[in-house]
Amino acid sequence: MTTLTLISKPDCHLCDVAREIVDTVVADLPGDIEVEIAERSILDDPSLFEQWWEKIPVVLIDDRLHAHWRVSADRLRAALTEETPTEESA
Repeated sequence: MTTLTLISKPDCHLCDVAREIVDTVVADLPGDIEVEIAERSILDDPSLFEQWWEKIPVVLIDDRLHAHWRVSADRLRAALTEETPTEESA
C-alpha cells in the first residue's frame, strides 16, 4: 500500500485545491492500487512547521517529496501508478 501525506494548514487556499486534487486522483485510481491518505497540519507539529512552512501544501508519497505549492493531477496519477518518478525536479 502506498501512503500519501498531505502537509497543509487551515485556511490555506492552495491546500484546499491540493486536497481536492488528491481526493479526485485517488478515487479514480484502478481498484488494484491502494493508497492511504494522511493529512498533517504544520500548526500541530513544530518540526513540520520548521521544515515545510514556506512550501505548503506539500505532498509526500511514501515519505518522499512529490510536490509542493501546486499539485498536478496528471503527475500525481502517474506517480501513484508508477509511470514516472515521484521526486520533484524543481
